[in-house]
Amino acid sequence: MLRVGLSGGIGSGKSTVAGRLAEHGAVVVDADLLAREVVAPGTAGLAEVVAAFGGDVVDSDGVLDRGALAARVFSDDSARATLNGITHPRIAARTAEVIAAAPADAVVVHDVPLLVENGLAPMYHLVLIVDAAPDVRVERLVGRGLAEEDARRRIAKQASDAERRAVADVWLDNSGTPDRVLSVVDELWADRLVPYEANIRLGRYASGPPKVVPYDPTWPEQAARVAARISLVAGDRRIEHIGSTSVPGLAAKDVLDFQLGVSSLEEADSLAPALAAAGFPNCGPLTDTARHGELAEWTKRVHAGADPKRRVHLHVRVEGGPGWEWALRFRDWLRRDAVARQEYRDLKLDLARQHAGDAHGQAYNQAKEPWMVAATARMDAFYRDGQTS
Repeated sequence: MLRVGLSGGIGSGKSTVAGRLAEHGAVVVDADLLAREVVAPGTAGLAEVVAAFGGDVVDSDGVLDRGALAARVFSDDSARATLNGITHPRIAARTAEVIAAAPADAVVVHDVPLLVENGLAPMYHLVLIVDAAPDVRVERLVGRGLAEEDARRRIAKQASDAERRAVADVWLDNSGTPDRVLSVVDELWADRLVPYEANIRLGRYASGPPKVVPYDPTWPEQAARVAARISLVAGDRRIEHIGSTSVPGLAAKDVLDFQLGVSSLEEADSLAPALAAAGFPNCGPLTDTARHGELAEWTKRVHAGADPKRRVHLHVRVEGGPGWEWALRFRDWLRRDAVARQEYRDLKLDLARQHAGDAHGQAYNQAKEPWMVAATARMDAFYRDGQTS
């Protein structure tokens, strides 16, 4: 099962995207609909709302007057917290029920208006954010009957574009006509969502040839999103963004490398099922190339990302062990030593051209090894000489 979080500001046209995904076969869980369901006439949720806010928040038929309730809580943080305390647990419980009832091979799209505001992004394999220019959003809201001043006030109360971009794996611009965003959604479904779901269900990970690309300044932001998902599964264990994508300005394969610290490899094995369910299937026990010490000390577990459009390698190592320390030292050395960084960049670009047909990068890695051996000696000298500032 693939869990997709869908959100966007009021008036962005999120429902257009949700509807198209449903047409493709996605199981759409609409948080707004569930919010209405848990306070429907006769429910315990509605009774608790009335007890908290009074009988004037229901109409003569006993139906919640959402406008009257909104007027009470919109500008009152305490009242809004009270309402959220009544409805959110009930919505969460119903959401869990609906998702549990979905088929094992489903693409579940959770349509959540306050996904960003409530910090829910790490719960999903992928987050889609629908956006539109502010004036377009205001025009749409006015067309629904809101006064312009009210529309702008509601937009200002929600998450900012910067906050939404920080969690967005996919940014869908819906400022134009519906057909434009719908064509993007069609492509997204076929090229990413469907294969992503299959990869998770079948325990497969994304791979490809060693294509080295120029440094992407968005890699740190992408890494932060992936790290948040790993952290949710791994608890308080230490996660580090390592490898070439963690070195500013360095050309690299478009693969985000992380290491996750554990106290033992047995602990690493215990985390494997949860990591796989989160989109990082196990690639098996592997051994790092030993740079110092006994080979057995460099054993690790490796997971890789199932997302076909965002390759990830996750190295699960004993924290403080030789493999863990070497990865951090190498990253930090390249960050500080401009000459070494340039050499490594040139080497990677040259070897990537030579081994463009190497499907899994094995020949590329072997050809890189002599430089890595020499680089380790240089790195050790760098730290030994105290050049760490």
